[in-house]
Amino acid sequence: MIATQELTKNQSLVFNALARADGPLSAYTILDQLRNDGFRAPLQVYRALDKLLDYGMVHRLESINAFVACAHPHTHSHGHGMIAFAICEKCGQVSEFSDDVITGRVREWTNSNGFKQSKTTIEIRGVCANCGTA
Repeated sequence: MIATQELTKNQSLVFNALARADGPLSAYTILDQLRNDGFRAPLQVYRALDKLLDYGMVHRLESINAFVACAHPHTHSHGHGMIAFAICEKCGQVSEFSDDVITGRVREWTNSNGFKQSKTTIEIRGVCANCGTA
């Protein structure tokens, strides 16, 4: 992973917006938050996000087309194994985790089926414990 001091200004601004967010943000929400910092076009946000994704510092949640800062940036390296996200459909909270047993099962299946895995992300949609008891 790249050190935060090695990021460009735009990458740092985008990463910090995600790191301080209470939940996932779309690229357009990031753009709106960073307009006072000189961001004028979605392309500026997408370029920064692409690099941050490459560095393993943020994740894209495919099912909701949004981004979150990596919860464990120092324990992963680029191309790390399976990442899973639990996404609350009521409050929007996202919990990131990985599980060695599930990672092992996915690896066994890909190996036994000759599948060349490049990335595995699991997104679990439902209701978090806080919303489920409310």
